[in-house]
Amino acid sequence: MKHSYRIIIFSIAFIFISCDDGKKDNNTSDNVATDISIPFEKHTLDNGLTVIFHEDKSDPVVAVALTAHVGSAREKEGKTGFAHLFEHLLFLESENLGKGGLDAMSARIGGSGANGSTSRDVTNYYQTVPKDALEKMIWAEADKLGYFINTVTEPVLAKEKQVVKNEKRQSVDNNAYGHESYVIGKNLYPEGHPYNWQVIGSLEDLQNASLQDVKDFYNDWYTPNNAVLTIAGDFDKTQALQWVKKYFGEIKRGKEVKKAQVKPIELTASKKLFYEDNFAQTPRLNLTWPTVVNYHKDSYALDILGTYLSRGKKAPLNQIVIETDKVADQARAYHYTSELAGQFSIVARAYDNVDLDSVYESVYKALKQFEENGISQNDLDRIKTKKETEFYQGLSSVLGKGFQLTQYEILAGDAGFLSEDVKNMQAVTVEDVQNAYNIYIKDKSYVMTSFVPKGQTELAIVNSKEAKVKEEKIIEGAEESFDTSVAATYERSPSSFDRSIEPEYGAAPTLEVPSVYQDKLDSGLKVLGIEDNEIPLVQLQLDVKGGMLFEEIEKTGVSNMLAQLMNKGTMNRTPAQLEEAIEQLGASISVRASDESLSVNASSLSRNYNKVMSLVSEILLEPRWDKDEFELLKKQTISRIQQQKASPRAIASNEFDKLIFGKDHILAQNNLGTEKSVANITLEDLKDYYTKYITPQLASFKIVGAIDQKKVIESLQNINENWVKRDVTLPTISSFPELTAPQIYFYDVPNAKQSILTFGNATVTSDHEDFYKTQILNYRLGGGGFASQLTQELREGKGYTYGIRSAFNSSPKAGKFVINSGVRSNVTFESTALIKEILSNYGSSFTEDDMEVTKSYLIKSSARSFESQSAKLRMLTNIDENNLPVDYAIQRQEEVTSLNVNEMKRLINDYIKPDKMIYLIVGDKNTQFNKLEKLGLGKPILLN
Repeated sequence: MKHSYRIIIFSIAFIFISCDDGKKDNNTSDNVATDISIPFEKHTLDNGLTVIFHEDKSDPVVAVALTAHVGSAREKEGKTGFAHLFEHLLFLESENLGKGGLDAMSARIGGSGANGSTSRDVTNYYQTVPKDALEKMIWAEADKLGYFINTVTEPVLAKEKQVVKNEKRQSVDNNAYGHESYVIGKNLYPEGHPYNWQVIGSLEDLQNASLQDVKDFYNDWYTPNNAVLTIAGDFDKTQALQWVKKYFGEIKRGKEVKKAQVKPIELTASKKLFYEDNFAQTPRLNLTWPTVVNYHKDSYALDILGTYLSRGKKAPLNQIVIETDKVADQARAYHYTSELAGQFSIVARAYDNVDLDSVYESVYKALKQFEENGISQNDLDRIKTKKETEFYQGLSSVLGKGFQLTQYEILAGDAGFLSEDVKNMQAVTVEDVQNAYNIYIKDKSYVMTSFVPKGQTELAIVNSKEAKVKEEKIIEGAEESFDTSVAATYERSPSSFDRSIEPEYGAAPTLEVPSVYQDKLDSGLKVLGIEDNEIPLVQLQLDVKGGMLFEEIEKTGVSNMLAQLMNKGTMNRTPAQLEEAIEQLGASISVRASDESLSVNASSLSRNYNKVMSLVSEILLEPRWDKDEFELLKKQTISRIQQQKASPRAIASNEFDKLIFGKDHILAQNNLGTEKSVANITLEDLKDYYTKYITPQLASFKIVGAIDQKKVIESLQNINENWVKRDVTLPTISSFPELTAPQIYFYDVPNAKQSILTFGNATVTSDHEDFYKTQILNYRLGGGGFASQLTQELREGKGYTYGIRSAFNSSPKAGKFVINSGVRSNVTFESTALIKEILSNYGSSFTEDDMEVTKSYLIKSSARSFESQSAKLRMLTNIDENNLPVDYAIQRQEEVTSLNVNEMKRLINDYIKPDKMIYLIVGDKNTQFNKLEKLGLGKPILLN
């Protein structure tokens, strides 16, 4: 999310067209020529800024994205991580918005939250806001390019270095297989190649970066002629262009930026490396080959090759590695391209104690199978149809459309590259896929890594060399101190007008609640729907209440296993046949279980809706009960449970539920089960659960998309007539332990680079009359992102964490208030003490300004409430689960408006009780445990 270094992967746009030979299976997609386009206008200012407009009046929102053509590839060895560092810095302060001004404004205007991402090639800054705030956003974004760098001081830089290092600890150092990409990059790309290092850079380079280094990098790359401003949504293009010229026009042009040129990567021999991973519970194998750049003619065939090799029952990797040889629970192949190079990877996560040489042999057999059989025309068509659906899903928001245009403009050289992209994908043949394999994969050199658990180097590929990875040591007081309250002194950048004056709002959008239809069928099945014709897609969700609530503790995991098995074929279709039928329609259908429900989820092209519903009916009413699939699922589930033991965050989540609900409460259990309970589950247990509890009386069907109510009801007739009613009610759950005093617990993960903090208590359910009020009171505490006190104090003020949030997470059966954060290990005590202090003072310190910001955000952000199909589906779920009226969003606006500070203080005192909370820390006991007793939260209890 915000300030992360994740790489944005843009959809590959294409339309699939096929000829009808007169032999059409009942579940074949109605593939027809479709005219897909993203209309846009392009302007170039005198200073070189490229401006792209896409008008979309479907929702009263507008997305604004500023993208600089600078990523880690523009850095130099020894000075890595600068692009990602600027992704952070550019949000903090500018000459005209002031310190924290962008985040404060985002809260006031009801924005989605100023966000960013960095890749090898570009850095993005983006936000979706109500349309009345467009001029404000243009004003704010202009400051990033012209009125920012003077505000960066030594204390600001020192603090943000800590935040970035915390992000690296969270995403890399404290995760199983976290260093895999680093090892591959160092060995796939030669020294000096701009992809040799990681986007996030090294901790050492970040620490050594001087203020002048940082300013020089900014002045070189963050210039109008190296940036694209994209605006998409409901706005007036003529007025918007005037604003862009006003705020961006007088920013000076930078140096001319030459297109980077790098020779294709060639490996003269394969490289084999291993690494003992502190967090891995099972070994993992990775093979990576060098390939081609974005939009190269072979990149399309390689993309399809990756999908074919690993996705689905028929995929060679699945057939051999997972199902026949049973050496891994996961095997996938994918092609990843960038501006200067590409790479093709196969990754297989082995079962516990499996030798990776046997995994490699299995992968090799799967590749040999592909060499012999290739890909069929039917499979090629199936993959293309699926990608059409995925493309539409990428365009479901104005931000998605804006990103697509920007991607084409920067990396393809033309925002209108869509038609060429379409043609390239359409043109891929079965011969192209085979040729791509022969050119880039078959008998070619690769980088192979073996990541194995500590002390299990014997599981690595033979003759592998140890990979060099520099691990951070946990040292008390190692981080430098800083004072971010020191104001920067500088001479303001000149401007022809007073830029410190924030623009006024435009005409305020009104909240328009989508029209909802409701019905109840003879079987007892409830139906809720919204017709939405913006894109030719349908999303649906059929929920059956129950989940773990019907399980016995010694057999936890039954509902999850049942959901997984329902995905594996039907009475009349093998797992492979079912999967192929779904993919031929370009659809996705999946069954999954949560703590309190089992759900069937599907999305499809609207033209294929009836055929998709026919398959949904089969899956729901005609389970296959495949014994071989059941045994494989058991093995995979046990492996997933083992993998969770490698994740400090998963450990924290599982242990926290036991502490607040009571270890013997059904809702305290992991819905995957335990290794012991899963081993005890039989196929008869699943059949028994299905027969007793999967019933329409406990079910609801929610649908959003380009389909009308009449067709929806007609599509449900088979389910309505053939789904057996059963006399069953939800069980009453037992009460939770009542906390009368705080208690601190510790779970030891040796050498953890971060401590995972999880604090909170049981609270109101989602259908309680005060539930929405808890959401309101939490906004300024920890639910408002950078507008929240927890973030401002622990991240912005102290640099202790990359992120922290608080939330009231509730369902109709249970609720919990939770604070989550990963903090650097050597400030575990200080972070816990500061959170406790903030909680204790939150009610007494809540001000009129806090009230005003909360109201402004919650009321104005409602303009974004129903933009996507997913958002509309969540709306229907809220109505169904919590017995809310269709216009509950409007009623909530009225509720927010009527609140005052005194009422908020009462609510805070009722629901935020730091003296009656569980404080759980998952971290390194050796360095952090002993001092925790000084917190005054009771004597720490060690859980393991």
